[in-house]
Parts: sequence; C-alpha cells; structure tokens
Amino acid sequence: MTQEELYQALKAIGYPVAYSHFVSTPQNPAPTPPFITYRFMNSSDLMADGQNYAEISSFAVELYTDAKNQVAEAKVQDKLKDLRLPYTKTETWIDSEKLFQVIYEIQLIGG
Repeated sequence: MTQEELYQALKAIGYPVAYSHFVSTPQNPAPTPPFITYRFMNSSDLMADGQNYAEISSFAVELYTDAKNQVAEAKVQDKLKDLRLPYTKTETWIDSEKLFQVIYEIQLIGG
C-alpha cells in the first residue's frame, strides 16, 4: 500500500484528513473535530545483500476528538482492519488544545 492509497482510505471514513496538520487560513479554517492526520514516523526497511530489499515505512494515524468518541475510534479501527493493517493504539488528552488524541501506529510495506 502506498501513502496515497492510505490517504484515500482514510478520507473514505468521512472525516477531514491531512498529512501532518491542517493549515488554517481565514478562507479555509481548520476543521472541527473529529478529524484525522497521518504522518511518516520512520523506516525499518528489510535489507539483504547490502541493499534495501523491501521498503517498510511506519506511520502514525492520529484521530482528534473533543470528547471520548468510541464511534469515531471504531470507524478508524474498522478501516485499518479492512485494509489488513495491524496497529498499536495509544491515547492522550492534549490539555492546551482540549482534544483527545488517539494514535494508531501502522506499517506500510512497499509503499
């Protein structure tokens, strides 16, 4: 799966999606929660014979909500399961933003 395919799959959930963050302007304000961002974290390519044999990229898919939202979490989790992307999940409260952040760490192979 490529990063573009991941983006399209996340958009299909029905929430606003951006890479890394939303750029807010007067003409285009940042969306209200829930929304999703995703970003590249690192690579752990499979190497053989002194070269990168298979590309393995780790991404964070981040769901932001203004209250605990199990329905939104289930939508993201169901999409990741449909895509056969195993994930680990962490959650935190961002007090300065007054938002819950749920992070799903995934790996894309070959993209």
